[in-house]
Amino acid sequence: MNSCYAFFRLPFAHTYTEVRQSAGEVERLSALTALNGCKGFVIAPFQVSPDCPILLIRPDHVTEHAVEPVPAESIHQGNAFSEETRRDDYATDFACFHEQLQTGHFSKIVLARRATLSVAHPADPRQLFLLACHRYPRLFISLVAMPGGDFWLTATPEILLEGTGAHWRTVALAGTMQLEGEELNGEGESVRWSTKNIQEQRYVATYIASTLEQMGVSYHEEGPRTVRAANLVHLRSDFTFSLPDSSRVGDMLHALHPTPAVCGLPKQATFQFIAQHEHASRQYYSGFMGPLNLTTASVESTHLYVSLRCMHIIGTCHHLYAGGGLLKDSIEEQEWQETEAKMQTMKDVLR
Repeated sequence: MNSCYAFFRLPFAHTYTEVRQSAGEVERLSALTALNGCKGFVIAPFQVSPDCPILLIRPDHVTEHAVEPVPAESIHQGNAFSEETRRDDYATDFACFHEQLQTGHFSKIVLARRATLSVAHPADPRQLFLLACHRYPRLFISLVAMPGGDFWLTATPEILLEGTGAHWRTVALAGTMQLEGEELNGEGESVRWSTKNIQEQRYVATYIASTLEQMGVSYHEEGPRTVRAANLVHLRSDFTFSLPDSSRVGDMLHALHPTPAVCGLPKQATFQFIAQHEHASRQYYSGFMGPLNLTTASVESTHLYVSLRCMHIIGTCHHLYAGGGLLKDSIEEQEWQETEAKMQTMKDVLR
């Protein structure tokens, strides 16, 4: 059994944190509420199952490291790639999902897919992590060594829940557009959002507001505003609030996850539909990961991010995941191109 550990770099930070469990098996949990009062690094799946439990890496050793420069050519030089995209599977899934929107069963549903990149020679996962840190300063970057010896590398813009003491925050992040040409020199200020993207983001914001209200939490909402993530931009609203008892974070996670940004509306019906009908199991994609009640620099804090722009590394095989929110007026080719643009984040780390 390989030792479990995690590296993570917060957005715009110049250092990364290593969380390592010294001995014993990583803790496996079957419910988010079991995270109440816990400390460590969490990796949670989209759907909890015996094969994909919630994992909690015990913080026996927590160390800070400088983000070292890593020339991309030192990782990729001479490596050969092959890619499997399965476009037909996506078309089948889109038709199946879109029918539910047209008949009015769902108002929104997220369709995800998986592509596989194979390489001749495996790269060092830590080197890939460091390269992602350099390429994506705005994003939360994490690398998790799993119990079976595989790895998950993530570069995500979406906060699920973060806070210190009584001060907490979550975000509604949805809607996607790709930056091109001169737009790449800015933060997406000139982007004009379509009605579909605005509506998609509003669904998520309304859900989060309703969830906080149901939990009796008083909040302040700001946004939406345009935020950049690699070569993409999204619409984001921020919700700030107080949690008098931070030991009950697991309850808040149970209420929030999964948000309509990765699932749909109504939540339970779309969640079950996704689990039953998507061609590829999401596993830890569109779950969440990050430090929970972890003490660094004498401060205890939580930074849990939705696991987007993911890559599952198994030797020379790299499974890439991406998804997009579908509404009644969604067009298949446009949605496919959105997933292609999202997968480019990890493809650019690999080659």
